[in-house]
Amino acid sequence: MDSYDTIIVGGASSGLSAAIYAARQGMKTLVITKDIGGQALLTTDIQNYPGFDMIGGFELANKFKEQAEHYGTEFVYDEVLKISKEGDKFSLKTAGKEYSSMSLILAFGKTPRDLDVKGESRLKGHGISYCAICDGPLFKGKEVAVVGNGSHALEALVYLSSVAGKVYYITNAKKLSGEDELLQTVNSIENKEIYFDSVPASINGSESVESITFQNKSSGNNQTVKLSGVFAEKGYIAKSEFVRNLVDLNENNEVVVDKYCKTSTDGVFACGDVTDTPYKQAVISAGQGAIAALSAYNYVQKRKGKVAAKSDWKLIKN
Repeated sequence: MDSYDTIIVGGASSGLSAAIYAARQGMKTLVITKDIGGQALLTTDIQNYPGFDMIGGFELANKFKEQAEHYGTEFVYDEVLKISKEGDKFSLKTAGKEYSSMSLILAFGKTPRDLDVKGESRLKGHGISYCAICDGPLFKGKEVAVVGNGSHALEALVYLSSVAGKVYYITNAKKLSGEDELLQTVNSIENKEIYFDSVPASINGSESVESITFQNKSSGNNQTVKLSGVFAEKGYIAKSEFVRNLVDLNENNEVVVDKYCKTSTDGVFACGDVTDTPYKQAVISAGQGAIAALSAYNYVQKRKGKVAAKSDWKLIKN
């Protein structure tokens, strides 16, 4: 089992900010996330993040990620299914592996929706992805499908068309919708095939994705196309039930934290939209991520019997 000083669950503004601060403090840091950017990927024009007059959600998230990687953060694109405390360490189980850490930072906010079709749970991480930006390069020259609707799904289609050999777009919508510039770009893509008014029925394959079967809602007819990857782009949902037995949640299923981003469990910190902080903004999430990381660092340092840091530049003795 791989072991870390801290594991961050979530790869949006708060989680990536936490990763930067944790790794910069010299902590062995892992981020486990289904995608990079979270809900920011739904926004093409962010105009209220300090330092940028306007920046796309993907571009901002990617800058965070690159900075975190620069300081040594590791990334795993998977979904945490179970967290348990074993002695003085935390054990995290994903669909593919198990990890251990001295501290834990919950930063998952809202997570990508599953497709909820036959074969999905078995083939997660084996051709099914929830992040075109993260996993697109793995499918260079291959045939893939984007399942979803709205601007977020169309942006995934645009990006994947520049990497994959062919992209099938399966949507329950009856026509494309979005900003004019985005629609013009989509319409100009040659290596695409769009199936309107359609929903996935199953994702097929023995050890990895081999094809997808989908149904036209009007006719009821099923169709199967061979491909190597399926990208789920159905939006986001709050999923905090899996930590209910680990930390205190409020009536809105948000994680309750104090001003240090501490939860009700020692060694567990939380930040961003998953917390009971009233204002849900990218800049606030990023700030909370920094607080959670420094708090986790102090916790780990105390556990190791070393000097803790009150801030990023001033050391104090306990």
